[in-house]
Amino acid sequence: MEKMIVRGGHRLEGTVAAAGSKNAALPIMAACLLAEEPVTLHGIPQLADVDTLARVLGALGVTSQRLPSGDLCLATHDESRCEPPGELVRRMRASFCVLGPLVARRGRARVALPGGCRIGDRPVDLHLKGLCALGADIQIQGECVVARAGRLRGGPVDLRGPHGSTVTGTCNVMSAAVLATGHTLIEGAACEPEVTDLGRFLVALGADIRGLGTSRILVRGVAKLRGGSHRVIPDRIEAATLMIAAAMTRGRLTIRNVQRGHLSAVIARLRAIGVTVEGDRTSLVVHADRAFRSADITAAPYPGLPTDVQAQFTALLATVGGVSCVRDTVFPERFQHVAELRRMGARIVHEGNRAIVTGVPSLSGAHVTASDLRASAALVVAGLAAVGETTVHQIPHLDRGYEVLDAKLRALGACITRVAEETPVERRAA
Repeated sequence: MEKMIVRGGHRLEGTVAAAGSKNAALPIMAACLLAEEPVTLHGIPQLADVDTLARVLGALGVTSQRLPSGDLCLATHDESRCEPPGELVRRMRASFCVLGPLVARRGRARVALPGGCRIGDRPVDLHLKGLCALGADIQIQGECVVARAGRLRGGPVDLRGPHGSTVTGTCNVMSAAVLATGHTLIEGAACEPEVTDLGRFLVALGADIRGLGTSRILVRGVAKLRGGSHRVIPDRIEAATLMIAAAMTRGRLTIRNVQRGHLSAVIARLRAIGVTVEGDRTSLVVHADRAFRSADITAAPYPGLPTDVQAQFTALLATVGGVSCVRDTVFPERFQHVAELRRMGARIVHEGNRAIVTGVPSLSGAHVTASDLRASAALVVAGLAAVGETTVHQIPHLDRGYEVLDAKLRALGACITRVAEETPVERRAA
């Protein structure tokens, strides 16, 4: 186990590139189960979650090879395996995206109910409802989903849920529908760029999909998918985290390898706070050259503000004078970072699906513990602006979704180090 030590007070300045999108890469990797020939993926970030899914696919007869160029090659050598190890699937929710491809391509699957970050209730009922609508027989046996089907049949699928559309559910159902007979109309589909990227990947392999980027996706089933290559989109969450880090430290960053359109809601909220954001379609310049002001923000499904940057925005607003309100309509319980920010001197009151933030002149360094992936990023970002030294424990959460974030921040002027966590015996001795 490792921890991260951040010494605040250093402005971030320079140029940095966002990596490929984790949230796009994982369902695309899972969809490689559908291909009859090898697939080459470009821009896949080197992350713990990517490694975990590669191990899941390996247990399902798919080899994964990193080339010197960084490209990831996947090829199926054994189609008889239909049950990935439960301990791997429970590590992250995206592993559940193998369910649809397995049922569509191999006719059966036994997949553990998923795990991942502790950020509230994230049921998979819409995944199962969608696959049942395509003709799959679904049963829950203990902590596993058992699915069987001959060839799936296209039809109407409604994925609308109480908190909006389901991203991974849309990925699962769309991936299954590409090999179903007939037409599948998915209503209430998630519009997130990562879903669209998966659809483009499937089309590159021979799928027939219309309506990507909208809430109504039409899939015309095909007999098979060939191999091919695809480059994943840039990671909008990493880019947004870097933008917020620039604002937190009152610095100036040029962020390359972005798709500006994917960041419209983030840019709008930062500008509302007083951050200057300029640039073009693939590069942004972020600098804090004006006084900041409080603002109300709401995390919502795309094209709204991503829930994955709610914690980082909460950290930023903790340093902005006045009273701000942060709501999360996607994961209403995703506020475990609030208690840790309070350790750093933040004045935040958590009420249901919102946090009332009263800005303070500065945060103070403290020992804090990351509860999940995005909370870990928020605590690191907060440490960059805090007075003194901040130690972030449980840092493996960060490595699940950010490619060498500490190294990128150091190159921009941050004082940040990664060290081994002491054992309980060592802590008592100290």
